[in-house]
Amino acid sequence: MKYEIFLKRMGKSIRIIRKSKKLKQEDLAKLCGVNQNYISDIENGKRNITMLKIFDIAEALNI
Repeated sequence: MKYEIFLKRMGKSIRIIRKSKKLKQEDLAKLCGVNQNYISDIENGKRNITMLKIFDIAEALNI
């Protein structure tokens, strides 16, 4: 389905930005107040996150 493609693309973008900032998943998770598995699920397109969580991630990554 189209939303699955969107989630995978968004997750891939988050991973690329996180890595460019030399952050581990664990580091980003701490900045966002979630656990590392949650970030892994997002980056792999397995979790449908809220706009508020997208905001938290964007803020943590300074984007």
